[in-house]
Amino acid sequence: MIRTSSAPLFLIALSCAVLLAGPSAAQSPQTHQHSFGGAENWAQVFDDPKRDAWQKPHEVIQALALKPDAVIADIGSGTGYFSARFANMVPKGRVYGVDTEPDMVKYLAERAKREKLGNVTAIAAAPDDPRLPEKVDLIIMVDVFHHIADRARYLKKLQGSLKPGGRIAIIDFRVDSPDGPPKSARIAPNQVKAELKRAGYALAREHAFLPNQYFLIFQPAKL
Repeated sequence: MIRTSSAPLFLIALSCAVLLAGPSAAQSPQTHQHSFGGAENWAQVFDDPKRDAWQKPHEVIQALALKPDAVIADIGSGTGYFSARFANMVPKGRVYGVDTEPDMVKYLAERAKREKLGNVTAIAAAPDDPRLPEKVDLIIMVDVFHHIADRARYLKKLQGSLKPGGRIAIIDFRVDSPDGPPKSARIAPNQVKAELKRAGYALAREHAFLPNQYFLIFQPAKL
């Protein structure tokens, strides 16, 4: 595993995170020091094959038990680490890669074309609005939750983007993980659960197989 002191660039960037930034590129938080305009360069970090050992993308996607025609919103999609994988797993579905960084949106659109991922659409989001064109079965946020300003309002807004039975999956670094951003930049899973509950969601599932991150799945609470 990679210690913070010798972390790759995306973890170093986390140490400078601006916590009030909107949902930015997944695994690439907003910082004062870094711009995420150079998507080609960031792709070498975010899509490094070494990341697979601890991010376990295949296991994450399996745990979500997606139907072949599922519609997915990857909020903070960045260069498409998860979006591209989702596209291959839902051949009859659609994947919206959502990001606020224009160059990341451009990169993902070009990647989808290059890799012939016809079911991937890159979405230029606003910090307070993912601008999804339709309701989805799954919203996923990987290392993005702690960058969302006014999370209460944002989470309530997301309910309107979910189909009946739709889910929100949140993956982020644990407070006690030896890897990841500074502890001051992390949000404990209990706080995530509390915030989702106040926003009208109920915890549906919790997975513990990721070595550095918690993996929580929520659904709108039944009235």
